[in-house]
Amino acid sequence: MRVLAAAAFSFCLLAQANAQAPTTPEGAKPMLTSQDIRAIAPALERYAQGVMLGDLWKRPGLSPRDRSIVTLAALIARDQTIELPYYLNLAIDNGVKPAEISEIITHLAFYTGWANAMNAIPAASEVFRSRNIGADQIPQASGPNLPLDEAAESQRASRVEQQFGQITPSLVQYTTDVLFRDLWLRPGLAPRDRSLVTVSALVATGQVAQITYHLNRAMDNGLKREEAGELLGHLAFYTGWPNAFSAAPVVKDVIDKRLR
Repeated sequence: MRVLAAAAFSFCLLAQANAQAPTTPEGAKPMLTSQDIRAIAPALERYAQGVMLGDLWKRPGLSPRDRSIVTLAALIARDQTIELPYYLNLAIDNGVKPAEISEIITHLAFYTGWANAMNAIPAASEVFRSRNIGADQIPQASGPNLPLDEAAESQRASRVEQQFGQITPSLVQYTTDVLFRDLWLRPGLAPRDRSLVTVSALVATGQVAQITYHLNRAMDNGLKREEAGELLGHLAFYTGWPNAFSAAPVVKDVIDKRLR
């Protein structure tokens, strides 16, 4: 039913935009048609048309570009690849660059698991091919990184080392050397957008314990409190109301403390 609901939303968005359905990558499940959905759940199609299209994607709390980033993060985090061709095309139409999509997929390998990132590759490959997006638009594997805030990173690394260094030295080492001294400094995705991806993925996968740190980091990187609140409303549709409401008290606590 989760796949059916998600496909309904995607189809309605597609129909509303009068866009041609994207090619389904080889081996992937085809997206459902409106007739398929209406035959099983006509009310679901009505909600998609009236609420999703009629309100959610038009709300001013997040830009269409941000909504696309949030949605891609949620779909990849939850391994919902049936949705990706449509939303990848929509993201590009909304101003998300191919290089940023590449970085989103790479970033989520670390925050939602390698397999989820790998499963997003076929859909992205087909969309990029259909749009004639070549290697010149994709970030290199390595190169000059953004500057590191040495003081903040030293404090973070020291705190994590004290807490977990004796228990799991490999986790502590990779967190410092690979994530915070490399991945987070890659210039293909702005720090604010990288944080947006991370928080969206944490909400999407129910990782409530990690939200406080990453939401504070997101707001330090420029995410506004109104945008943080709107993010939950958007993700409720793509990850389910329980995940959004489980995250809501944590988001409220972060915002309240920052206002003091």
